Amino acid sequence: MLKDITIGQYIARDSIIHALDARIKIMITTILIIALFTIDTFTGFGFFAAFVLVVVLLSKISVKKVLKGLKPILILVLFTLFIHIFLTKGGEVLWSWRFISIESEGVYTGFFMVSRIFILILFTSLLTLTTSPLQLTDGIEYILSPLKRFGVPASELSMMMTIALRFIPTLLEEADKIMKAQQARGADFESGNLIQRAKSLIPLLVPLFISAFRRADDLALAMESRCYRGGEGRTRLHELEFRYYDFIALIIIIILAVAVSFY
Repeated sequence: MLKDITIGQYIARDSIIHALDARIKIMITTILIIALFTIDTFTGFGFFAAFVLVVVLLSKISVKKVLKGLKPILILVLFTLFIHIFLTKGGEVLWSWRFISIESEGVYTGFFMVSRIFILILFTSLLTLTTSPLQLTDGIEYILSPLKRFGVPASELSMMMTIALRFIPTLLEEADKIMKAQQARGADFESGNLIQRAKSLIPLLVPLFISAFRRADDLALAMESRCYRGGEGRTRLHELEFRYYDFIALIIIIILAVAVSFY
């Protein structure tokens, strides 16, 4: 389950999506998130999902790999669906028993929210899957650079955000190794009630936190030894550069966002 989380992972491919400028991909992701929350019909969601599928195919990343990123959120999705089905009232009564009832508005809203969560996770995962951590840092720093005039440390913020994303798969891999090692010694993380299962995670969390602090210390020493001082006077091996296909992609996304808002 831990290995199924795709946010923060990067898969190198020779594709059109990978070749896009990191700044354009960040802007595209932002536009798509805004557009996603303006959709109020399943027709719009279907159109949006078809577009995301096309992007996955163009990225040359396995559809199975992208869809595996949905597995860790299934509990959240089922909980959201359950809450809406039983608590949202309105429309035709589909089933009732004493004070409990399921109405059509609750079913519609529940599946509507589930579709939104699935699509949101899919295309936000594509941002990190197709953008290297270095490009992502440079892209975020460029977008936040106007805030430097107001004293906002754009370079430090972009670096922290990228490191946080990059360490997600690393810490998950570390947690998976610790869990397997403890299971080999007889630890049980799956049986018992909720409280017992929560207590069984304590032997997992303690070494995981120690490992995270050790990795953070090693990273800080590595950055200090390389004289990293943020964005001031910093040069880059590969400078970000807008190309014609970046603007074409941005225009296509804007047209898509406007089109789905009318569904």
